[in-house]
Amino acid sequence: MKKSMLLGFICLSLSGFAQNKKWKPLFDGKTMAGWHNFKDAGKISDKWIVDDNSIHLTGKGGGDILSDGDYEDFVLQYEWKISEGGNSGVMWGCSEDAKYVTPWVTGPEMQVLDDAKHPDSFAGKNGNHKAGALYDMMPPMRLDAVKPANQWNVAEIRINHKKNKAVFKLNGLVTAKFDLSGPQWDAMKAESKFKSMPDFGRVAKGKICLQDHGDKVWFRNIRIKEL
Repeated sequence: MKKSMLLGFICLSLSGFAQNKKWKPLFDGKTMAGWHNFKDAGKISDKWIVDDNSIHLTGKGGGDILSDGDYEDFVLQYEWKISEGGNSGVMWGCSEDAKYVTPWVTGPEMQVLDDAKHPDSFAGKNGNHKAGALYDMMPPMRLDAVKPANQWNVAEIRINHKKNKAVFKLNGLVTAKFDLSGPQWDAMKAESKFKSMPDFGRVAKGKICLQDHGDKVWFRNIRIKEL
């Protein structure tokens, strides 16, 4: 192999390695390291456990858990499965400031749901409580993206404040596209249960949250790439 070709191959390999290194795991598959209960740094309920390489909420009362790190512009990828008739969600932009009583006062949510059996699937406006929705604000663009209860789904949340854009994907299908601020966002918020929460969706750099909605849920292969 010529020297120039060898150098080019090395540079290409190093470039690919650097790109791969941009992904940061938020769950090591073995421990709850990197997560804590809302406003309880360093502590986590024993109802959140590691089960078969996944984070598993075993029952009601575990409380919402948040990432130790704060993130602004990113791609978050993860897998989830929900128990029959179950409900949960993944939020971003969550603040633990003393004035906030829950993560969802600030953090918008990509819905996790058993669409077939949970009542929320038939609640909300135009289906904006279904799996893959921007919860209570925008219904999913695809109703065929979600898998049945107790089956793994692959999800992605892309947040880019620089471009003022967000995209949700579920099992490779786009389920939501929306602006993070401006007329579209303001109109959706005004029609939602978050309309009286002035800081909802306004925390640019915040924590990722896995929701305790009282039902058994599993998360695995959680990773993030900052943009």
